[in-house]
Amino acid sequence: MRWILLAAPLVLVACGPTAEEEEVARQRDIAEVEANQEPPPEQLALEPIRYREIEKYDLYGAGCSFTPDGAGLGTVALAMADKGYLIRKGELLIHAADMGSAELPYLARQKYDGREYSFTLDLDEAGGKQSGYETTDYRGELTVRDGNDNVVYQAKGPVQCGA
Repeated sequence: MRWILLAAPLVLVACGPTAEEEEVARQRDIAEVEANQEPPPEQLALEPIRYREIEKYDLYGAGCSFTPDGAGLGTVALAMADKGYLIRKGELLIHAADMGSAELPYLARQKYDGREYSFTLDLDEAGGKQSGYETTDYRGELTVRDGNDNVVYQAKGPVQCGA
């Protein structure tokens, strides 16, 4: 009977996982953690939409343009009635206007959706000041999000709306 009591702990140890099985389980756990990790969002660098891009892509019409504070005349976003535009790495990114979002002055929309990014243009309409015959200047904020809804660009600055 004593030998059964002495052998019981050895039997329990023998029933546990082998070192090989533990390593397989550890590798599986590591793979699961890595598969569920998201890389940090990129920080998007927007380039100015200059007159040559406006001419090249025929970006004329009513809408709003956003320029980040301190960028001079470096407009980085155009929000028009049916499309919005950004430039990244020399490539014009075209976004569809979200017709369910708020309408801004001159038929622009608050939100635009694209393949890789979406952007919102928020402005203080109450603080608008007429700056030309058909233009009004506002303070605003541009927020660009990636496909995972991470904010990849955000800046405040002047928004000019007009025709």
